[in-house]
Amino acid sequence: MAETGSFKRSLSLLDLTLLGFGAIFGSGWLFAASHVAAMAGPAGILAWLGGGIAVFFLGLVYCELAAALPEAGGIVRYPARTHGPLLGALLGFVTLLAYSSLTSLEIIAARQYLGSWVPGLTRNGAGDPTLMGWLLQFVVLTLMMKLNMSKITVFALFNNIITIFKFLVPALVIVFLLAYVHPANYTSHGFAPFGMGRLETAISTGGVIFAYLGLTPIIAVAGEAKSPQRTIPLALIFSVLMAAAVYVLLQGAFIGAVPPAMLEEGWAQVGRTLSLPFHDLAVVLGLGWLAKAVIVDAVVSPSGTGNIYMGASARILYAWARTGTLSRWFLKLDPESGTPRRAVFVTFLMTIFWTLPFPSWDALIGVVSSALVMSYAFAPVAAGALRNCAPDISRPFRVPFFSFASPFAFMLATLIIYWTGKAILTGLLSVQLIFLFLAAGAYAFSQGTSIWKELRHCWWVIGYFVGLLVLAWCGSFGGASLLPAPYDDIATALFSLVIYFWGVRQFCEMEDLTQEEHIILEAQAGAISGTVGLT
Repeated sequence: MAETGSFKRSLSLLDLTLLGFGAIFGSGWLFAASHVAAMAGPAGILAWLGGGIAVFFLGLVYCELAAALPEAGGIVRYPARTHGPLLGALLGFVTLLAYSSLTSLEIIAARQYLGSWVPGLTRNGAGDPTLMGWLLQFVVLTLMMKLNMSKITVFALFNNIITIFKFLVPALVIVFLLAYVHPANYTSHGFAPFGMGRLETAISTGGVIFAYLGLTPIIAVAGEAKSPQRTIPLALIFSVLMAAAVYVLLQGAFIGAVPPAMLEEGWAQVGRTLSLPFHDLAVVLGLGWLAKAVIVDAVVSPSGTGNIYMGASARILYAWARTGTLSRWFLKLDPESGTPRRAVFVTFLMTIFWTLPFPSWDALIGVVSSALVMSYAFAPVAAGALRNCAPDISRPFRVPFFSFASPFAFMLATLIIYWTGKAILTGLLSVQLIFLFLAAGAYAFSQGTSIWKELRHCWWVIGYFVGLLVLAWCGSFGGASLLPAPYDDIATALFSLVIYFWGVRQFCEMEDLTQEEHIILEAQAGAISGTVGLT
């Protein structure tokens, strides 16, 4: 399927690193510290370490995939190459919903913070916008659309400036809060007052994984990176390590700087008394200027992150169309800017939709955010399957100890998904199962084949979803506790390994690929040379 126009490879290593770091640092860091402390106490520091380790292993897998196949919207394209267009369509569906809704969510968060300075933007305690507040969101999203239709170099320059500012404010928070640290805070109520088991909840629903979800926008723009075989792996690794270091320091500084008098009833109350953790704590400590800086960052950071996700959403639409399961209309690239302007415009319409008031907004956002975590889980299976179905393509970056690292990454992702609980998983997995069968039926009809033939490489996905549903209903995270902790975690980990090896072996045979796929793989195998990093 030929595309119209071509992406321009203009993004440097610095651009890509700041893109990843900027995507990670949105609204998450502004809220999560107090929630994590309320759930896990000082042990919340370990939650950030655990989340960072999980994302780092997933990042390593993406490094190998992106270096071997540096193409736009890789999060959709890699599984489509290894397991067929239906899996690509499924990932396109869930990732597009997640990215576009997160774009709107970040802009809504920015408007809510701005409302503390500009009266008339928010109309009630729930943070709902007034007409003026909604129009402001509309204007900001429109400007973001225009920016994402510009050359990628213009977009990158804007993002670099915003991201540097986003880094300076958390750095100031860390430095000044460390001056107020009370060492006894880390042990006075116990390092893990609620037990180490609460770390799982803190990672999955306390905001830790949500805050780390900025990894894949780098993959989305892989088709626009200079020297992608070198810059993408390095940018992925640098952005994850930078983010993990800053998050751990922020959590440690927050825990140490809370006045001991506020901890008389323990850590459970901190989530309510310091609901805007760094702003409220700065006010309590008399650092009014720092509180104002946090508010400014609370407007700038979400806006910058939302802008990144709008661009990534457009490239997900483009990649979905490349699988052949979405209209080729989205494959049109602007010849001057090299951007998918049609996809950007449709993404803009979707972000406007997400800002409209309708029932179950909070529940929908929870499901969609969890869907994004699930989209990460398919990368290790795709990487393992690609080693089987295309062993001869050049891999400038090879994950060390791949036979351990890849299934371990899949296991970590599956555990995080399981920890989100039965309520979210029931809706999330049911919707994806329905979509997969509907997409299979529509695609089979268009190809003149049977639905069962089109699903032949996706049975492991169906088994994965059904198995997770069973575990969610039987486990201890909102389920019937037929599998009490920690046996439910052990069962989930073992189940994930079975699914991983099943999925790796159920790849598309090379003869199942289209002639275009052969040409691309052969061209990349011949054009890519050299090795990068961890061999």
